[in-house]
Amino acid sequence: MTPDSIMGLAQSSIYLTLMILAPVLGVALVIGLAVSIFQAVTQIQEQTLAFTPKIVAVFVSLLFFGPWMLTHLVDFTRNILSNLTSYIG
Repeated sequence: MTPDSIMGLAQSSIYLTLMILAPVLGVALVIGLAVSIFQAVTQIQEQTLAFTPKIVAVFVSLLFFGPWMLTHLVDFTRNILSNLTSYIG
């Protein structure tokens, strides 16, 4: 296995990781920003209020984006396993 192929595999795995995490992190970012603005406007500084909506939103986004994420992970794994002989030899 050449260094170029190792770098290509590492690059594609990092890209896949970022692509899979982006929707969930985006939802958490938007909900966190909305809760922070709400807390600043109402001057409610309850820590539970900051985390509970984000946790619920992340779980809902995982339910919504889960099949899409799993499809991409399975395709990537299938691609690696189908080319395993070229990686080894």
